[in-house]
Amino acid sequence: MEMLWLDTRKTGIAWPQGCSWDWRLSASSALTCTLAFNLTFFVQEFFLVIPKALTPGLYPTLFHNNHTWTGDNPVAGLLQGTGALADLAIGLIFTGLLSHSADRPVTLRLFLFWMAYQGFYLALPQFVIGAMNPGNDVGMAMAYLRLSAGERWAAALIAFVVMAVIGFRLVRQFIRLMAISAETATGTARAGFVFRSAMLPSLVSVLLLIPFREPRNLTEVLLLPLIVMISGMLWVQCGAWFAPSATQTDRTSPSFSTPLLALLIVLAIFQIVLRPGIRFY
Repeated sequence: MEMLWLDTRKTGIAWPQGCSWDWRLSASSALTCTLAFNLTFFVQEFFLVIPKALTPGLYPTLFHNNHTWTGDNPVAGLLQGTGALADLAIGLIFTGLLSHSADRPVTLRLFLFWMAYQGFYLALPQFVIGAMNPGNDVGMAMAYLRLSAGERWAAALIAFVVMAVIGFRLVRQFIRLMAISAETATGTARAGFVFRSAMLPSLVSVLLLIPFREPRNLTEVLLLPLIVMISGMLWVQCGAWFAPSATQTDRTSPSFSTPLLALLIVLAIFQIVLRPGIRFY
């Protein structure tokens, strides 16, 4: 069916006739992205703490936005890599769940997508950063394993390539499960849909995450989420041009209240229970 385009020369944006910006989808996407980041980051820190708690001589404390430990054990450096492994496991698990979610509510599909996304992109950039900075989590694990400079950069290159591949694969699922055919008939339409429904919400979530990550240096509060969003969404956005068009012709409206309520509960737990710190010894 030939697409008719609205004349939007004044705005510079071309919309398929009959298609409008689904603000509810964008808002729900921003909320579920924020929720998924918080949950994945907590799992990462939890699985950084548990191995240390089981290691003689290490006494870890879990916070809402970090973890610390006292004591000493030579294996502590290696254990700094367990958080990234937990993130990768989340990415793989939720990618599998996402691929079989076509009959699930749109809000749940958004949540599964963002959990898969956060799992991969909280983990993989750490390998790139670790090659340059031996003080980050994966960098400490690399140092413990005595990887050479060449081996560290090889790991970084592999992680970079995997980030691209995953971004191109995830966007195919996102369009298949979240878009309708009228929104994705052309490459331009697909890129616009992904920008409105994924890229822009991910950037909004960086601001929404501030109260969940406080108190910390504002650079640390904003920089990590920004790295996570940009390192993956650039590939997702590029992949939209090459992804197949959606086949569904209708989409139910996603929930706004459910992810908002979940975020408020998480915020209360983070700031009331976890902010003072929970000792695992």
